[in-house]
Amino acid sequence: QVQLAESGGGLVQAGGSLRLSCAPSVSRFRINTMGWHRQAPGKQRELVATISSIGSTMYADSVKGRFTISRDNAKNTVYLQMSSLKPEDTAVYYCSADYQYRTYWGQGTQVTVSS
Repeated sequence: QVQLAESGGGLVQAGGSLRLSCAPSVSRFRINTMGWHRQAPGKQRELVATISSIGSTMYADSVKGRFTISRDNAKNTVYLQMSSLKPEDTAVYYCSADYQYRTYWGQGTQVTVSS
């Protein structure tokens, strides 16, 4: 199994920035793909960004140019740098990891963007 420790959520004004962190309990190199998803109240969970084992990244259209997913191999941590935040980015953000044919989820961290 994989445990995912998330941190970095909070309250920020529109136009501001936040950085989310996700540290898996197993080596990053043993995980196929890691990602960030979000779920706003009354809405379905949606994909925000992913990063593969070889560093390929993918973003939802709604965050392209504003969010950056990256990893620090030395710290075994994946980050989501969020800039130019909008009120519609308000959601619970979940880290995910694909490991041994299963997807594991973190407990989520709240991001609230005030207008």
